[in-house]
Amino acid sequence: MLMRTEQIRPLLIVALLLMGVMPALAQSAFSFVEGNRNFPAGEYAIYPENDLPQLTPAPEGYTPFYISHYGRHGSRYLNDIKGYMEPYKTLHEADSLGKLSAIGQMALQEIKQYIANAQGRWGDLSYKGQLQQRHISHRMSQNFPEVFSHGAFVDARSTIVTRCELSMGAAVLQLVKEHPDLSVTMNNSYSDMWYMNHQNKSLRDSAKTNRTEKALNAFIKSRWFMVQKLNQLFNDTVYVHQNVDMEWLAYYLIKAALTQQNTERSNLPNPLLHFFSVNDLYRFWQVENAWSYIHSGFCELNDAKQPYMQACLLRKIIDEADSVIDNRQHGISLRFGHGTILLPLVCLMGINGYDYMTDDLESLEQKGWWASRVFPMAGNIQIVFYHKNTNDHNPLVKVLLNEKEAKLPLPSDLTPYYRWSDFRDYYLRKASEGESVLGIKR
Repeated sequence: MLMRTEQIRPLLIVALLLMGVMPALAQSAFSFVEGNRNFPAGEYAIYPENDLPQLTPAPEGYTPFYISHYGRHGSRYLNDIKGYMEPYKTLHEADSLGKLSAIGQMALQEIKQYIANAQGRWGDLSYKGQLQQRHISHRMSQNFPEVFSHGAFVDARSTIVTRCELSMGAAVLQLVKEHPDLSVTMNNSYSDMWYMNHQNKSLRDSAKTNRTEKALNAFIKSRWFMVQKLNQLFNDTVYVHQNVDMEWLAYYLIKAALTQQNTERSNLPNPLLHFFSVNDLYRFWQVENAWSYIHSGFCELNDAKQPYMQACLLRKIIDEADSVIDNRQHGISLRFGHGTILLPLVCLMGINGYDYMTDDLESLEQKGWWASRVFPMAGNIQIVFYHKNTNDHNPLVKVLLNEKEAKLPLPSDLTPYYRWSDFRDYYLRKASEGESVLGIKR
């Protein structure tokens, strides 16, 4: 029987319970998992600050004058206690009946520590998340000092979620520390939510179709090897068979372990994470990646429309850039929101080929459609504008995705730099397409 989508995510555990021969892939995330067991965290991954290349110098005569930014909040605690309570309740009940092994008792104590550490902080920005934003601001200041020169403006906005507000504050604080004469405005208002966190229930609900469920079920099943590793948590197999939903338990155990890298416990041993093999974690990443594609990418299984949710944000980015150019200003527009906005925006813009359109979930990894490269905690897009002088109304633009130079689906003889006129025309058409899908009339 076809599984409901809400049943599918728990069955990501197939990726946790899998062992076997690895498939032959032209490009595989397996080596990344081998080198970093936290890599499969996806949207719970920490910002990759230690992997930043040198930037290509601007063409002669051009200097940066404006940055248009959209960033995810920094590292945070798990959104609610459910992620920890599910495994806690299962293990606690088994322990009360004497059904836990020594390994199971260790796992229970670890979950108790997770809960104690996060109590009262659900969804909060962690100290690590604040540092990420300050570091990103510092590097922007170092990479593009002309943007922040005397008289520069900082227009900072966030969604109304506290972790986004605090991310904005941390970023602005760093900029002001380095450039005390900045003209700063900060806002977090419902009046900005129409583009900062646009929601369209009809489009969002359309991500789930019979075709997506069938395809994702098949994708999961092809990676499903039932093994007995989790039985090591218990000392009574009959009890497990009658009382424990192993799929839910394993899903929440791996999720709980991966979230710890975002908290003050990140430097402590993580025994739950090491309970799973590299193969388990790799397959977990594969299924999570496929789920992200269905809900944020141009997936043909659901009519390839999900990225259009960010059409309003894309148009706002263009309109504000036009205003800066027309008024001969220099400075930065900072926008702080969520990974659920950042990933589809990258897809809508076709950055680094993320506008890839297919109905074949098996092709995603080989094609390089890796959501984990886009929306780690503090993930961001920076659109950097360069002009010859303040009268230049057709500047160059360069896009950085997580501070790495990105490729756009535009012609250019100056890659990674593009003409604003080409950028503007192409993305206004994209925005118009999206507004049509959303039913927005201009």
